[in-house]
Amino acid sequence: MSETTALQRSMRGWLDHLRVERGASPHTLRAYDRDLRRYAEYLAGRGIDSADAVSETDISGFLATLREGDSGHAPLAASSAARTLVAVRGFHKFLTMEGDARNDVAAAVPPPKPPQRLPKAIPLDQVERLLAAASVGDTPASLRDRALLELLYGIGARVTEATSLDVDDIEFESATVRVLGKGGKERILPLGRYAAEALSAYLTRARPVLATRGKGTPALFLNQRGGRLSRQSAWNIIQAAATRADLPGHLSPHTLRHSFATHLLDGGADVRVVQELLGHASVTTTQIYTMVTVQQLREVFASSHPRAR
Repeated sequence: MSETTALQRSMRGWLDHLRVERGASPHTLRAYDRDLRRYAEYLAGRGIDSADAVSETDISGFLATLREGDSGHAPLAASSAARTLVAVRGFHKFLTMEGDARNDVAAAVPPPKPPQRLPKAIPLDQVERLLAAASVGDTPASLRDRALLELLYGIGARVTEATSLDVDDIEFESATVRVLGKGGKERILPLGRYAAEALSAYLTRARPVLATRGKGTPALFLNQRGGRLSRQSAWNIIQAAATRADLPGHLSPHTLRHSFATHLLDGGADVRVVQELLGHASVTTTQIYTMVTVQQLREVFASSHPRAR
């Protein structure tokens, strides 16, 4: 974004605030920067080049454009439009708090409500097939891939949390993993036996080989060049394993996180414990997983009870 208008300078100030004061991740900053670019483009088309000239009507109009599309952009789903509005609302709230705007003109603009979708989880037997398919041979890459997938399912980590781990974040003696979640919030998670064994094999027999190809990094998971494994590479690893396991549908690292939560609740875990393990700020976010288990109960009831149909 070229810093040629007051509006663009204000947006850059908010992004700098998120980076320096709030510790926002590069991934989050890129997403917000992209959203604000589109917002600035829309406002420029209405002749607005400063934040204090923006009205609530302008923001509502921008939201409508997101949903309907325009000559340069395809329509966005409700969830994507809501995510973009988060950036816009955060920007205007920042201006108000800093005293650069008299009123928060975005506060009263409600986001579109996306259709509620149940998290996608796969049954335990499919998880086991996926994990087994990650171990092709005894190469450094296969040992790494098995350790990565065992960890994603074993602790329910987000893919960015897993790829951001350093070697020192794994504590085998106490069987714990130190994870930095959203907003830099730390949580200590228990490390199960299967994940611990896969990590031990990787650290002993694979990571040293991969590390010799790089310049030295504390990263836990390394790529073939000895650098930190990227989020995209983690996606590719799970998709390749899913293909080898002949699993239906599109699987992602988040599939293992969803399966982790669902299987815990199926096993009787308290929703607030699962909330802490997942690192959700609100238990409401976690409660959507209880809908998965209720749906499974309905399916079993419908197929098993003589008076169900």
